[in-house]
Amino acid sequence: MIETFIDWFRNITFLQIIDFVGTFAFAISGIRLASAKRFDWFGAYVVGAATAIGGGTLRDVMLDVPVFWMHDGFYLACTGFALLWVIIFRKYLIRMHSTFFIFDAIGLALFTIVGIQKTIDCGLPIWVGIIMGTMTGAAGGVIRDVLINEVPLIFRKEIYAMACVVGGLAFALCSLLGMPALVTHLACGTAVFLTRVIAVKYHICLPTLKPEED
Repeated sequence: MIETFIDWFRNITFLQIIDFVGTFAFAISGIRLASAKRFDWFGAYVVGAATAIGGGTLRDVMLDVPVFWMHDGFYLACTGFALLWVIIFRKYLIRMHSTFFIFDAIGLALFTIVGIQKTIDCGLPIWVGIIMGTMTGAAGGVIRDVLINEVPLIFRKEIYAMACVVGGLAFALCSLLGMPALVTHLACGTAVFLTRVIAVKYHICLPTLKPEED
């Protein structure tokens, strides 16, 4: 048993670690919003799982590859750990608002990396990777907001999905310059995270489309 676990741990790649951390981060952000809507534990778990795996599921369906969580139960188990974490620390949810924002930003960055890299591994061009990276990072949040009856965040003025695009451009630039995979991934994730944090801190947003005046 212990030897099996050690062998499993040794075979984990850096990209899988990113994927797992992103799953936990996104699941917590979804469960936290579900708790604010007073969902029961099962409902909160569903929202957390949808947030964590929703974008990746759409990505894999469009790439015509096996859906990642269907052959690795860790992702659903990870959502369960996230639910347990929120239940244990539920008294501190309000005080930890900024912490949850950081979790969401981290998940956005990590999932963008995973989405782009998986698309490139399928032999598709980088511009498709940017689209799929954005979908992996942002689509789970759209599903989450629909489930909790909120206007999806990417349709509001806040810069959210655009942060994924910025990270994707950083990924493309590093790839063009022949940077190592680790440097490319770090540059992409950092670009997404900083874009999101700076946009929220300084209230930077995209222009709003206004209706035509008579």
